[in-house]
Amino acid sequence: MSMYFDVGDETLWNPSNGAGRLFLRHVQVFEAELGLPSGIGQGKNWGDPDTLEVDPVAYEEFARGLVAWHCRVGHSVILTLSEGFVATALALARRAGIEVEMPERSAGACRVSEGVQRDLQVAGTPRTTSDDSVTDALGTPDALDARARQVDSWMPR
Repeated sequence: MSMYFDVGDETLWNPSNGAGRLFLRHVQVFEAELGLPSGIGQGKNWGDPDTLEVDPVAYEEFARGLVAWHCRVGHSVILTLSEGFVATALALARRAGIEVEMPERSAGACRVSEGVQRDLQVAGTPRTTSDDSVTDALGTPDALDARARQVDSWMPR
């Protein structure tokens, strides 16, 4: 069994039921976090929970808000928890023909949330190595773009 994420007659993604349900649960979490509807709802086969329609106008706003949020977060655990979903949502947006611009690093779009940070990163156990490249890359536009391209190659249509 599988699910269908469609725009009109075009299937954007045909994941297994397990992957599709997990994605939808994440959608609900981030709709609440962002205060934006995703535009993902019942498809042309009303009553069939495995067929979903993606409203490109609403999804565009959701995807752009999600990427902007992700690039403003300065908390390593939150970035780690959200990275896979954000990359998958971005890949789905691109398949729908939605252009989502990556914030420019030099513009300060990453890590700064209009001067207010709701979630602060508190140091835990000091690192025993000098290799911080994994956590330094989290949340950057380049890392998110690369991850979305990688995830797209794993997403069957």
